[in-house]
Amino acid sequence: MPASHATRRSLREVSMKVPQSSLITFALLLIQLSSASGGKILVFPLDGSHWVNMKVLIQELHAQGHEVTVVRASDSWYVSEKSPLYTSITVPSPGGFEENYFKAFLSRQLEIRLQGKHTSFWSKIWTHIQIEQLVVNQMSQLHKGMSEMIIQMFEDKNLMQSFHEAKYDVVLTDPGIGVGAMLAHRLQMTFPQRIKNVLSYIFGMYTMSYITEPHYKPVVKKYFGPSVDYSTFFLDADIWLMRNDFVFEFPRPTMPNIVYIAGFQCKPPKPLPVDLEEFVQSSGDHGVIMMTLGTLVEKLPQDVAEEIAAAFSQLPQKVVWRYIGQKPANLGNNTLLVNWLPQNDLLGHPKTRVFVTHGGTNGVQETIYHGVPVVGLPLFFDQADNLSRIKAKGGAVIVDIAELDRHMFADALMTALYNSSYRENMQKLSRLHRDQPLKPLDQAVFWIEYVIRHKGARHLQTQSNKMSWFVYNSVDVLAALLAVALLITFTCISIVRLLWRFVFVGTKVKHE
Repeated sequence: MPASHATRRSLREVSMKVPQSSLITFALLLIQLSSASGGKILVFPLDGSHWVNMKVLIQELHAQGHEVTVVRASDSWYVSEKSPLYTSITVPSPGGFEENYFKAFLSRQLEIRLQGKHTSFWSKIWTHIQIEQLVVNQMSQLHKGMSEMIIQMFEDKNLMQSFHEAKYDVVLTDPGIGVGAMLAHRLQMTFPQRIKNVLSYIFGMYTMSYITEPHYKPVVKKYFGPSVDYSTFFLDADIWLMRNDFVFEFPRPTMPNIVYIAGFQCKPPKPLPVDLEEFVQSSGDHGVIMMTLGTLVEKLPQDVAEEIAAAFSQLPQKVVWRYIGQKPANLGNNTLLVNWLPQNDLLGHPKTRVFVTHGGTNGVQETIYHGVPVVGLPLFFDQADNLSRIKAKGGAVIVDIAELDRHMFADALMTALYNSSYRENMQKLSRLHRDQPLKPLDQAVFWIEYVIRHKGARHLQTQSNKMSWFVYNSVDVLAALLAVALLITFTCISIVRLLWRFVFVGTKVKHE
């Protein structure tokens, strides 16, 4: 049952954030209005693999009876305009995530990496600089497109009026971009609220300031005033739904409003298609190796593909390889090339022995869930960091694709296949991950509805965001203590000097 108008007078925020690895972290920001029963949810997603996870939440929220509306750009790659799960609102503006442009960017980045193969130390440094510059330019273009999109939305009076009239209970968004958070504040903030929410916060990382903020700053100034900082929209969040947990992460201090939901997209495997099941069963006791580099990387440079194929052909295992490029000339009879594979179902198959992956967050969490050892080929973004964490847990062998040859790759595969510690460590991580009182997806939906029911979760928020920098760092306390110490020291010195004069100088004058 939709919530009444009276319960929609105030707005609160909830967020979900991606691991901090390479500044590219997945997260959700929720701004709530009323009760959880049959709520109206406005979703502003980030395209690409982030949408894959967002869609899992949308599916579950739809199943719970919530009415979901998704805002998408006209050039959305993953976010479909029509879906039985949600109603879409298409903004006639490019969102900076056009398929062909993004694939070209990834191909160029991989090309630069491979150009640095077997070169000098300084050449490798130059290769890394080129890649970083390419990433900065791409991310800058993404945020530029998103900032232009939000301006178009704010200037469209009919669209904004329709948002207000819809009286959404909650906004679900990805704080990898600033648009959703801004939209939520635009729908809720009155002038007194804007004054109350003015915070002064300086970005601590140059890359974030350089890539993201310059595009949104004019939007914030125009629609929220010159005193409002871009980061304000995120600091006020009630709940953060973190797409990781301490099975994968390293221990660190945390806050009560941070909820860990790693693996919420994971599920028990379904039966494989008949033809794929037959191929897998034909592997016998040797089992199967699965390789996929995600949906964004469909092919590799031909010389790299040839080396990988040659390494696979040396092994007794069968190989299922998602690859859409030109068929390698030395492809072994044990290797099946497919355009698509059921990753979760194949990872959960008892004959799967090793997972060759680029290290995307989804794949890493699914391989932990199913306890399968990893051979990692990190390519972009946070993938190297994700794989380094699995390696630190004893479950992965990492190969630099710029240095890859058939012998190196075969050695990595055989290490993961025949060194039992890798499987044992991954199965231990799987047991730890599964041993939870509540399934991660159920926990995510619970906290979304919790914020709606209770009109926020301010009682779980840290108060540090509301402190000035000198109070947060206790500068005023240290200054006061230092002043007291100096006063006591000065007083003691003054007393000693007076005593000295009274005892010694006075005695000397008396004798004279």
